[in-house]
Amino acid sequence: MNVLNEHLTPRASGLALLTAILWGGNSISIKIALDGMPPIALAGLRFFIGGLAVLAWALWNRIPLRLEAGDRRGLLGLVLIFLAQILLLNEGTHHTLASRSAILISSYPFFTALFAHLFIPGDRLSPLKVFGIALSFSGVILLFAETLSLRAFEHLPGDLMVLASGVLLGARHVYTKRLTQGLHPSKVLVWQAGLSLPVFILLSAIFEPGVPYHFTPAIVGAILYQGLVVAGVCFIILISLIRRYRASRLGAYGFVTPVVGVLLSALLIGEGISTTLLVSMVLVGAGIAVVNQEG
Repeated sequence: MNVLNEHLTPRASGLALLTAILWGGNSISIKIALDGMPPIALAGLRFFIGGLAVLAWALWNRIPLRLEAGDRRGLLGLVLIFLAQILLLNEGTHHTLASRSAILISSYPFFTALFAHLFIPGDRLSPLKVFGIALSFSGVILLFAETLSLRAFEHLPGDLMVLASGVLLGARHVYTKRLTQGLHPSKVLVWQAGLSLPVFILLSAIFEPGVPYHFTPAIVGAILYQGLVVAGVCFIILISLIRRYRASRLGAYGFVTPVVGVLLSALLIGEGISTTLLVSMVLVGAGIAVVNQEG
């Protein structure tokens, strides 16, 4: 398979930076919205809204969305990765702090680099990239070390789930890049949301029966942010970039995501910023930047 691996243009770089900034608000918006509805139902509602946004965009641009016989297998694999990744992110964020979730999910760029090395020709690891991965992962280890040293085990299950979500997000980016070489990105997004939604509904009915729902302006705003901004606008931009440019290089702009996430967690819901949290954020961001220094 011939895979596009173009160098980033200034416009593409600006769009990648924009999505990284907007993505920084995702963990805090999940945390706020979880006060009004359970994690699986929230995931379903998020991608119902996001799917409608992508569908409207595709119809406006007259992009054909009909599935061909050869499309189904690749999309099914993507949906399985997607479901596991989102469920782990929402459930994990429910059981940890939004600031910690923002840092841990921001580990995905160096998992993207690892998977790109294995599965995308021309997007290889180098000694510099390996150093960046080690630097970034040391920030993740620091968070877990703090948890273990302080015996603050209440956050540990959530932290592990969000980290696993970061691994799957890296895998999803590489899988999506390969898939979109033969499919239009809009078709991938629409069917990803459409095929996932019934599963979210079923899982919520099984595991979250009787859980009360309530909605405040803040909760509604957080849900709309996840649906329209992250699952809609950001997904459209990001999947278009992934299709064309190097998957590992796009992660260069992810260093701002944990910064935005930690700051918003402190400003909006009053989570404290410990020295360990700050050092971890710097290490993760620095590692992501180092991984993406090479052309």
